Amino acid sequence: MKPIIAITMGDAAGIGPEIIVKALSHPEVYEMCRPVVIGDAGTLERAAAVSGRDEMVIRPVAGASEALFRQGTIDCISLDLLPDAVAFGQLSAAAGNAAFHYIAKAVELAKAGEVQAICTAPLNKEALHKGGHLYPGHTEILAKLTETEDFSMMLSTDRLKVIHLTTHVGLIKAVEMITPERTYNVLKLADQVLRTAGNEHPRIALCGINPHAGENGLFGNGEEEEKLLPAVEKARAEGMDVFGPAPADTLFYRAMRGDFDIVVACYHDQGHTPIKVLGIEAGVNITIGLKGGIIRTSVDHGTAFDIAGTGVADERSMLAALHSAVELAPQGI
Repeated sequence: MKPIIAITMGDAAGIGPEIIVKALSHPEVYEMCRPVVIGDAGTLERAAAVSGRDEMVIRPVAGASEALFRQGTIDCISLDLLPDAVAFGQLSAAAGNAAFHYIAKAVELAKAGEVQAICTAPLNKEALHKGGHLYPGHTEILAKLTETEDFSMMLSTDRLKVIHLTTHVGLIKAVEMITPERTYNVLKLADQVLRTAGNEHPRIALCGINPHAGENGLFGNGEEEEKLLPAVEKARAEGMDVFGPAPADTLFYRAMRGDFDIVVACYHDQGHTPIKVLGIEAGVNITIGLKGGIIRTSVDHGTAFDIAGTGVADERSMLAALHSAVELAPQGI
């Protein structure tokens, strides 16, 4: 059976509703999975109107068991948490609160085995905070809801895969947070996820923290030797193929050339920048290591308030995220 994928609507004021409607207008989605949206039916109807998809029928359902999974009809578990009209492109505490609850509902369904994977549209962090949920982003929410401690964000494109030691924290805090234990755990997650995907011998490259990976003490205060190398040695002793720590400016080039299967980045911009240079529409964000084997994929872009409601949002990253969710999901029920 095709897996059931729960698609969370994200922030109602952003482009999430639009890219969901556009993605679900592609026949290929229903050929590979059974999608059900968790969000707000009225907002999806507005998104269908502005995106020229008036032919799409938005069908409220109480749960996945009531869904038709039929091309041309979008089944929506509508939580009815929004005012009548959240304005596109405007910061909204109500939309931030609702976005959190869409994720919570998706996790609830995944834990119960009613869906096989979660695919998330973007939320707005400021709106999330205004709505009373003080998380840096999706990854941390999912970790909290699943009681997961060892997790990481992986960004994936056809040409490059990147997994992170730290993500949504300032640079000084990120360096403080990196420990040999954290580095080892992420190296292990990287190895496991690629093996699960069928790669019997993953080649992992680890970025240095400092320019030139410290260049034997010339840059930094020995962070590579203190925070990274012990983990590399432990991983290698267990049979993992790990290269580094090495200068980030060459590792990404070498990975795209085919020398490595995945790059471990030390902080947010070190890993996100090369992925987004390849094209925002190409990237998929995957949360690795969630308890219960819960699969979560996402678009690798934000809410784009500047174009929300104009009908020009590009759904290709959502399509890529759905493809990744299907590839990683267990067999459907």
